[in-house]
Amino acid sequence: MTVPAHAASATWEQIEGNWNQFAGKVKQQWSKLTDDDILYIKGKRQELVGKIQERYGIAKAEAEKQVEAWEKTQQVR
Repeated sequence: MTVPAHAASATWEQIEGNWNQFAGKVKQQWSKLTDDDILYIKGKRQELVGKIQERYGIAKAEAEKQVEAWEKTQQVR
């Protein structure tokens, strides 16, 4: 079952709550994001999608797909 993009998942809530821990992993995945972008995002999923869209010049749907795929690979405690 796919979670709608606008719905907050339990995983994403944990990523947001531990953003400092995940910020480095986000920069590894999307190296075009700047430190200022990471500070702006502050763990907010839609902000991450928007910045990926902006930096990589891709459609929102593609950015959503990338974030969803990345989210599934994260070990959340």
